[in-house]
Amino acid sequence: MLTLRWTSGLTARHPANSERRRDFRLASDDTRTYTVSMTDYESELKDSFWTVLREGGATYGGGGRLAQTYERLSSRLRELDVDHALVGGYALILHGVRRFTEDVDLLVTREGLEKLRSELIGAGYTSIPGNQRDIRDPETGVRIEFVVSGDFPGDGKAKPVSFPVPADVCEEREGVCVVALETLIELKLASGMTAKGRLQDLADVQRLIQQHHLTGDFSDRLDPYVRQKFRELIE
Repeated sequence: MLTLRWTSGLTARHPANSERRRDFRLASDDTRTYTVSMTDYESELKDSFWTVLREGGATYGGGGRLAQTYERLSSRLRELDVDHALVGGYALILHGVRRFTEDVDLLVTREGLEKLRSELIGAGYTSIPGNQRDIRDPETGVRIEFVVSGDFPGDGKAKPVSFPVPADVCEEREGVCVVALETLIELKLASGMTAKGRLQDLADVQRLIQQHHLTGDFSDRLDPYVRQKFRELIE
């Protein structure tokens, strides 16, 4: 049970498990203190096999808390005129690869990130302690992670492949703005090539290759920096 308590004595409840407590304000001019008890979505998945099965089935059916989180956030970002596109595990699902994920990853510009954090934190969303970028949807418990245009995937060091401007690479799938297939593959190749512990990104590319029956010719659509690795995964 998620419980919000404030000094007026009113209580609002949300049907979610209660484990952690956090104080925050709903708006910048709100002087009341809210105490939130909530279980993070990723913690629920870790603790319960049945939650994984239930949420996995719901996600692949177009529902579940990941979908709820994205739809609510995307609506708010459109109101704020903040360009965005899905990346990460959820983008894989929309490109036909069935792999479960525990968060929502969004590509935004640096200006968009500053604007959305300014407008959303304390107004339906909470910050994450020690993190100056990501936010959480307290209604679903889902963490929302942002990658920023101009930053570099994988080890974070400068390289020919960087995170693009979302408006330049967005394509609509099932009513959702997601990065185009070649962009997703480029980013995952660059990440898997340069970061320790990111071999999953290369495995994701292999599954995309299988799902879309890609051949070596597809590498001509990719940045030269990642072409050879793509061809190796084709073989």
